[in-house]
Amino acid sequence: MEQFRSKYEDDPKPPSLIQRLVREFITALLPAVLIALFVNVFIAQAAMVEDGPSMQPNLYVGYRMMTEKVSYRFHEPRRGDIVIAKPVDSQVTLVKRVIGLPGETIESKNGHTYINGEAIEEPWVANFGGRYLAPTRIPEGHVFIIGDNRPISHDSRAIGPVSIEDIEGRVIFVYWPLIEIAFFP
Repeated sequence: MEQFRSKYEDDPKPPSLIQRLVREFITALLPAVLIALFVNVFIAQAAMVEDGPSMQPNLYVGYRMMTEKVSYRFHEPRRGDIVIAKPVDSQVTLVKRVIGLPGETIESKNGHTYINGEAIEEPWVANFGGRYLAPTRIPEGHVFIIGDNRPISHDSRAIGPVSIEDIEGRVIFVYWPLIEIAFFP
């Protein structure tokens, strides 16, 4: 019977522990890190509500959520989507809801929103109110984002329409705190 030979038998000296760890890192851990980076940059990203109580009672400060970054490459944002946006002139990343779409005229009076002169249903709003907004046409490539807690939300009513390019992702679910897990279609 032929003897089994060690793969190191012909080597004058087997690899050291450090060499084996480096090889293991390159073959196992490095691809995992690269895949995670790819997913984080191009597909999905974790985010946290930091911009105050403007989305209450649906999202509170400190909630952690997962956003996806792919769908807006195939279609424009839709009314009702919750998005993470970082307008160029803003210091803060905003978590808001898309209300107005490109080409529409939006108006806010008596705490309610009107699109092209018609009041819209907003079942997600618990506190109507906030600033008056004269009829404003939303330019192509832009959306109008407003917080669900209208009286205290700093949003497109103050900063104007937001470029779709400034949207970092669409919120798909809240994963923290665990008792508040929620999915957003």
